Amino acid sequence: MNSQTSPSSDALSVGICGLGTVGTGTLLLLQDNADEIAKRLDRAIAVSHVATRTLDAERSALLEKCGVPNSSTDPFAVVNDPQVQIVVETMGGYEPAFDVVKQALANGKHVVTANKALIAERGNELFPLAQANNVSLAFESSVAGGIPIIKALREGLAANQIDWLAGIINGTGNFIMTEMAARQTPFEDVLRRAQELGYAEADPSFDVEGIDAAHKLTIMGAIAFGIPLQFDKTYTEGISCITPDDISYADELGYCIKHLGIARRTEKGIEMRVHPTLLSKSRLLANVNGVGNAILVHGNAVGATLYSGPGAGAEATASAVVADLIDIGRQLSAGVHEPVYPALGYREMRDDLPVLAIDEIEAEYYLRIPALDKVGVLAKISSILQQHDISIEAVIQKEAISEIIPIVILTHRAAEKQLNHAISAIEALDDVSGSINRIRVEPFHGEAD
Repeated sequence: MNSQTSPSSDALSVGICGLGTVGTGTLLLLQDNADEIAKRLDRAIAVSHVATRTLDAERSALLEKCGVPNSSTDPFAVVNDPQVQIVVETMGGYEPAFDVVKQALANGKHVVTANKALIAERGNELFPLAQANNVSLAFESSVAGGIPIIKALREGLAANQIDWLAGIINGTGNFIMTEMAARQTPFEDVLRRAQELGYAEADPSFDVEGIDAAHKLTIMGAIAFGIPLQFDKTYTEGISCITPDDISYADELGYCIKHLGIARRTEKGIEMRVHPTLLSKSRLLANVNGVGNAILVHGNAVGATLYSGPGAGAEATASAVVADLIDIGRQLSAGVHEPVYPALGYREMRDDLPVLAIDEIEAEYYLRIPALDKVGVLAKISSILQQHDISIEAVIQKEAISEIIPIVILTHRAAEKQLNHAISAIEALDDVSGSINRIRVEPFHGEAD
């Protein structure tokens, strides 16, 4: 399609690779808010080239309506177009996204991407290439949709040493946990409802097993602590093991259960973990429900700050994409040839802060133990925990309605490695039938109640 006139030479020329939910949202936002954007940037942003895998009649009509002069089914046509100054990558996935972004950077074009998996798993290869070619690789939209958490970590909190951050960073998982709590409904039933409502994919594993959240946590942790992107070292655990009984017991103890991404600086190194978590119901994150996202960040100077909003969706994510475009446009207008703020916030990455394995952390724990209804079982369990230096904070043992009764124990802070040994010993007891369900508990010291 070449029926439209070319963008003004004064306009910032943008090419979009991928016209799915986010790509379409970006195109429409640039059109709908064109006047406001031009006032903020002091120049217009014009989309000069769009590549989409399926260039059907509906998409062609959209591109014509938005005044896009060039379109194709080949993303490399966009990145090799000499008119395009900034490439927006909204294709998702690894291939051909990685090669497309790599070629764009090599061609000296700035890139804005919403691709969390690409940044988390291949960013260590792409950022040096951007630096070598004096261009920006911006990715605000890759984490938490419309919440400007990347800018907050890299710019707004730049004076702070980040102590820890924790977030509800997957809307599907948060919706499921919220519905399970509200309806006392099993995971499988709520997952089907989430799929019917369009919140969960036909294959929901990316969301419910924590992979999506782990990508986002990897990115935030790298920025917060100045470490390389290390997705392969981020511990990941899903929510399919959580039952309505766990939610009820947690509630009785004064907690709710959320699927969190947690990154924390410790004396031994950096904790990077995604898993179900017991939170006191008085905590800020405990009250973020539905498909909403929220990230709590604790800096040594500012204390705890909370960032909350829509974590996905066409308009929310497009808002972050366009914000990156405006930032790059301002740099270009100012004659800046390298990003004012380096991609991950530090001039050099730190190599003195290792990412810890999950068995190296310390936490408090919730244990649900399926035990036979016999005298002395709790005493045996308590003895094993004591042998492994694990003290008990609270116990729930209901009246038996079958030969198997759940014993629920809340522990004080303990080493995960020691707890693993204790769980193995308890599960080996003749009086214990089946696996123990373990959920970590986070007090988040430093956040006001």
